[in-house]
Amino acid sequence: METGEQVGVEAVPYCCSDFDSGETPARGLAIRTRKTRSLSTSSATACDYRRNQSLHGPSPVTTFGPKACMLQNPHAVMHIQDPASQRLTWNKPPKSVLVVKKIQDASLLQPFKELCVFLTEKNLIVYVESKVLADTAIAGDESFGAVIQKFCTFREDLDDISNRVDFIICLGGDGTLLYASSLFQESVPPVMAFHLGSLGFLTPFKFDTYQSQVTQIIEGNTAIILRSRLRVRVVKKGIIMTNGDSEGCRKSMQYQVLNEVVVDRGPSSYLSNVDLFLDGHLITTVQGDGVIVSTPTGSTAYAVAAGASMIHPNVPAIMITPICPHSLSFRPIVVPAGVELKIMLSRDARNTAWVSFDGRKRQEICHGDSITITTSCFPVPSICFRDPVNDWFESLSQCLHWNVRKKQNYLSSEEEEF
Repeated sequence: METGEQVGVEAVPYCCSDFDSGETPARGLAIRTRKTRSLSTSSATACDYRRNQSLHGPSPVTTFGPKACMLQNPHAVMHIQDPASQRLTWNKPPKSVLVVKKIQDASLLQPFKELCVFLTEKNLIVYVESKVLADTAIAGDESFGAVIQKFCTFREDLDDISNRVDFIICLGGDGTLLYASSLFQESVPPVMAFHLGSLGFLTPFKFDTYQSQVTQIIEGNTAIILRSRLRVRVVKKGIIMTNGDSEGCRKSMQYQVLNEVVVDRGPSSYLSNVDLFLDGHLITTVQGDGVIVSTPTGSTAYAVAAGASMIHPNVPAIMITPICPHSLSFRPIVVPAGVELKIMLSRDARNTAWVSFDGRKRQEICHGDSITITTSCFPVPSICFRDPVNDWFESLSQCLHWNVRKKQNYLSSEEEEF
């Protein structure tokens, strides 16, 4: 942490609701403020829970960051809440905000500065990533220097801000929101995303009226949509040489994925050849360019380009979409949230495969490695401009031009006679 005050931390237990295992995953870190606000390097605690053995996904945690939660609806039908009735509320007034800005985009400099000045005038603690302030157009602006001195900075993969941020504001396109999601491996604070990028499917807010919109979020009771994530565990089998003898070892990595997990053939000219298991049962072997395992949010991204259906983010499901399969009958399928998928390289595969998570952390998968995927209990609470239903269909119409066509001319009464 380069500027401001230092923060001391103490661990607190956290319970993930409605799990049969009885295990208690770690919640992150609670904050105890001292004089200065610098972040010391700390490692985030992974959420390691046992999946409930049912056809229903794990109940999502409905507390988001230190102070936000979802307003309970007593009129829910069959324990399924109407998406249009999902509301965000605050246990305590928010005091801190993380501003995520797309790097190396000159068009975002002025909106970023205006927003940060407004937030500091609201007496909010503003967290900004260190590499954002490395931009000479920001660091060299003397008129903005007084605001920079009030920032709390952090570094990706080095500093843990999981329980220090009350809500998030994203400036950019959909990739900015995906990046913000990757910063939080457990509970995610509410996310307000402004459309300042190229697509904007996940960013419903316009920046023209940001002051009134941000003020409304701080006051609470706004519409939210819970975007489910995938909990992905990659186990890699390696070899360690000890005194000339080889020994097997296993390295495990875990990720929270908002859009999709993509397994492909990489640079190989051969078809990918991977086995797909569901709850321990081999359901098929994927031969082709690869396979996409996506959330409903990710259904309108890479999956829909590969021929999948578009699913509303409130539908509890996992999508499996082959990429250019070798069999014409291999169509995309939807399975219930809560099942456990496992992907492994087939025994007779001619080459290795490659995997990426929301387009990041790309790595090679060899024989003996495995990728386990299930629904995470930590969704991304995305703040809506209107409500989850209207926002989603508005995005389909504006961004994907869904069902847009030239309308037919109406028939006059004379033409109808013929």
